[in-house]
Amino acid sequence: MSLTLSDVKRIANLAQLEMSETQAGTALEQLNGIFALAEQMQAVDTTGVAPLSHPLAAHMNITLRLREDVATEPNRREHYQKVAPKTEDGLYLVPKVID
Repeated sequence: MSLTLSDVKRIANLAQLEMSETQAGTALEQLNGIFALAEQMQAVDTTGVAPLSHPLAAHMNITLRLREDVATEPNRREHYQKVAPKTEDGLYLVPKVID
């Protein structure tokens, strides 16, 4: 995938950025470089490679100390929702803002 100069200008317009022609050209080169790198990375065959739990795990003997995934705070939903204007089934009801 590669971008054109008009793509960069459109993206800059959507992001409300002012860009000169020189800046847009530089951004175009940099973005296309990033996309080229991503394509190279996707082309690498990773079948049979186990995912790492930590980036340094391939080079160092690292064991991660993981804690149990348990709730440590009490459920205070009812307390918090008492001050809400409208709730239903434990959810906050808000007015529709997009038609």
